[in-house]
Amino acid sequence: MKIFISHSTDYDFKDKIYKPIKDSKLWSLHNFFLPHHQEQINTKKIICDSDIVIAEVSLPSTGQGVELGWADCAKVPIFCFYEKDKNVSSSLKFLAREIIEYENSDDLVNKITQVLNNFNFTEKEENVKI
Repeated sequence: MKIFISHSTDYDFKDKIYKPIKDSKLWSLHNFFLPHHQEQINTKKIICDSDIVIAEVSLPSTGQGVELGWADCAKVPIFCFYEKDKNVSSSLKFLAREIIEYENSDDLVNKITQVLNNFNFTEKEENVKI
């Protein structure tokens, strides 16, 4: 499965998202795209070609909002995750299939694993070009 990871650039994504995912079994089972792990590229195309978007939404981010808008327009399912006790934007409920709270990086990986294990591949609607 092709999975796009979305997050704020102000979030400690290297240690709290990228490293735990790369150290997990998920890394070998799926094709993850980590947007800030490489040079700037056309993330819009990558998002539209993805099977699912995993969004870490603990911090507000205009750029992430744009990415989630692209995913929504392309009918790519969005699952949002946020750290316990963080306030998240109420508008996410209009985009996300689920908004899931987690306690730490290990819990995040476990909850992403649960979502991916329960995700029905036939649920994704045909991509719409935007």
